[in-house]
Amino acid sequence: MNDSAPAPPRSPAEPAPDRLRAFAFTTADKRLEYLWVLRAFDHARSNYTVLLHAGELTRILAEIGDGDPDATLSPTELAPLLEQLHAWGVLERSYDGTRALTLAEYRNRHFVYQFSQIGYHAYRAVDDVLHVRTDDVSLARLALPDLLTDLTELAEAVRTGDGELVYRKLTRLDATLEELAERAARFYLSIGNTMRTTEATPESFLAHKDALLTHMREFTFDLTRYAPKLASAIEEVERHGLDRMVALAAASDERVLLAADERAASWRARWHAVTHWFAGSADAPGEAERLREATMSAITAVLGLLRRVTEARRGGVSRETQLRSLAAWFAAAPSDDAAHALFDAAFDLGRPRHLGAVHPQADLVSDTESWWSAPPVALSRTLAESGKPPSPGAPAKLGRDDAGIRRLRERQLAEQKVRADAAASLAGDGVYNRTLDDAETGVLLRLLDTAMSVRTGPGTPSISGTADGIRVTVQLGGSSTVVDTARGRMHLDGMELAVTRERPTRAVAR
Repeated sequence: MNDSAPAPPRSPAEPAPDRLRAFAFTTADKRLEYLWVLRAFDHARSNYTVLLHAGELTRILAEIGDGDPDATLSPTELAPLLEQLHAWGVLERSYDGTRALTLAEYRNRHFVYQFSQIGYHAYRAVDDVLHVRTDDVSLARLALPDLLTDLTELAEAVRTGDGELVYRKLTRLDATLEELAERAARFYLSIGNTMRTTEATPESFLAHKDALLTHMREFTFDLTRYAPKLASAIEEVERHGLDRMVALAAASDERVLLAADERAASWRARWHAVTHWFAGSADAPGEAERLREATMSAITAVLGLLRRVTEARRGGVSRETQLRSLAAWFAAAPSDDAAHALFDAAFDLGRPRHLGAVHPQADLVSDTESWWSAPPVALSRTLAESGKPPSPGAPAKLGRDDAGIRRLRERQLAEQKVRADAAASLAGDGVYNRTLDDAETGVLLRLLDTAMSVRTGPGTPSISGTADGIRVTVQLGGSSTVVDTARGRMHLDGMELAVTRERPTRAVAR
């Protein structure tokens, strides 16, 4: 979250024009001199001095340079450096005529320089990279009660309509949350780098493992304890009106070059980030929950590394010592054959196994063709690993889903009962002067399909079909039939229907 309004994303392949030139001093031939000049500007800025000329820079460099030859620069040597930094957009240049004591000095034009906005950010980024400490990492555990206090006071400020207090509290929440996220990212990156190293120094790790585990456990405990309180505090703020809070913050925002709607959109986006961190949504958990899970995973990883380090110390020799001893044995091997035998014994790598198989289309491959150019033959994994041809093996055990079979049988019986009831209704009430429901329509269509399939020729006066215990008789050549169904109206041209119950067939005794 930044102090400026959210800008549309820009493709990394199309950076802002000329902004990357501000980093050109890092690869220039005189990069050390450029760094000292910019450090002098930063030192003066910390003392509330913004504009500097070459003479003042020489004095500041003598104070902070500590005798470094790259920092010992005269005003004459500084002039081209300052002009080049101005050309790159790192420094802004202006004319100061009050420094001229004579007409000649006035004509020579005295220039003063100061950081440009982009140049200052470029220098701070480079200086942070040069002075970063990879071991200076921690979790912002004490920031959680501050966040709860600020949210409580923010809710009261929104209720009373104190715009300035709303603006200050939202700004403080923005800074605190940004610090919490940044420190957590650096901490888990450092833990991940420690876990990925091939060798951990037992002395340094065992010296700090208790403090590390205690630090992560306390942070997990505090995060679990404060997360519900922070979510409740966020709900309390929104209960007093999200639009009211955004309007109060935008009215007290001092970024006058931004329009009112842009300032409101910026503060609304910041508040959305706060709610996403601690409240989350129905679809995805909040960042606080993810941070807690990451802490638990880091504790597990540290305990695993502790177990490996302890086992290595219990054996009396570390992996590094083992590899060094093995390398000494290789160097002291009397012959190449002895070195090869040592390699086979140490790494358990045998000689390559030569396998052969018949090409599935052997007539297309010439016997005289080299195997370099011949088409490859597919080999099974069993043959490659064991040298034995693959076998089908024992048949797999069939799984029987009794519960699924029971459900299907129950569904089948229910469908048969529905069809039987529909067939009985169709045989009792007929097909005319009423509207058939969906089940009766299905039974009728099945009967007609059976009857049509046994039709013998054009001279046949009638056809019939049976299904579901009833019979349909279709008189051909008669008047047309119209049947109303739940699916629509069915027209049967030149057909008359008669539905009756099918008589059961009796066995004849002999």
